[in-house]
Amino acid sequence: MPLISTVITGTGSYIPPHIKTNQDFVNQAFYGEDHQPLTTPATEIVEKFKDITGIEERRYAGHEFNSSDMALIAAKHAIDDAGIDPESIDQIIFAHNFGNIVSGSIQSDALPALASRVKQGLGIRNPACVAYDILFGCPGWIQGVIQAHAYILAGVAKKCLVIGSETLSRVIDHYDRDSMIFSDGAGACIIEAKDVATTGSGILSVSAQSHCVDEAFYLQYGASNFPDSDPNVRFMKMKGRKVYEYAIKNVPLAMKDCIDKAGLHVTDVKKFFLHQANEKMDEGFVKALYRLYGIKEVPAFIMPMSIHKLGNSSVATIPTLYDLVKRGEMPEHSIAAGDVVVFASVGAGMNINAFCYRV
Repeated sequence: MPLISTVITGTGSYIPPHIKTNQDFVNQAFYGEDHQPLTTPATEIVEKFKDITGIEERRYAGHEFNSSDMALIAAKHAIDDAGIDPESIDQIIFAHNFGNIVSGSIQSDALPALASRVKQGLGIRNPACVAYDILFGCPGWIQGVIQAHAYILAGVAKKCLVIGSETLSRVIDHYDRDSMIFSDGAGACIIEAKDVATTGSGILSVSAQSHCVDEAFYLQYGASNFPDSDPNVRFMKMKGRKVYEYAIKNVPLAMKDCIDKAGLHVTDVKKFFLHQANEKMDEGFVKALYRLYGIKEVPAFIMPMSIHKLGNSSVATIPTLYDLVKRGEMPEHSIAAGDVVVFASVGAGMNINAFCYRV
């Protein structure tokens, strides 16, 4: 029997058209967790926010669009890019955290599963195409890829569609300064089983961890910071400092574990595709990783970044970023056949994962 490789054969994304700049927040009243107004002027809060996160703009979905709508568009692009018949897809794996949320509402709708809605939207009639959702925080898309990889190696599937889509703009507390981080978007890829002898591409190794003791509630639902808000209406809340400290300690270790499992050295890696949560944090991940190998200087242009203009769209950041680079939308970054790249993410759970991939 031929040895099987798990190959990304197509990518697609949907970037919402509605731009919300940092300037749009300068008239916003921000409150702390104690429900007291922040005394720092909003202009200063916004400027400090940009310095820390690197975010200048973020994208919000149109009122008529839900997460599954964006996902369907990204999925169609990925299918077209791969040049496959949708009926040949064995699994549709949809990573999200909040389901569909109708604009103007805060209620999550995940019945039926968003993957089922995408399957219907693609017109797939094949009952052997199994569609399901996964919840794994921001690392959900990578975890979907890892699951697809496992199914392919087990001989259960030959083609999988993996999607990450989210409308975080509809679950944020606008009175919380952390709300400026989050955005909307969707990314997707087709993963196929290929004969190793006929392709040099494929997943080389994976790594995944869950820390759920002290770390479990670093991201959770909570009441608005606004003192007169309805306590029964809850929004996404993040303990930013705790998340940063956890991530900067553990993500570089997970990336090194993944690289080592592949029998490679950090100097073999051409690009790092990291979850776009915070510019300085991502830069810290790579610096810490290189230090683990005894290297002080990080090569230039090793890490594509989309957070400056697109913000943090959770499960969608990495597949969107990879699609942009693949399509030549980021001229300073390119990948070619044979290049080794690393994908890594961290998020609610708290969960961390990564995979090494040869293009």
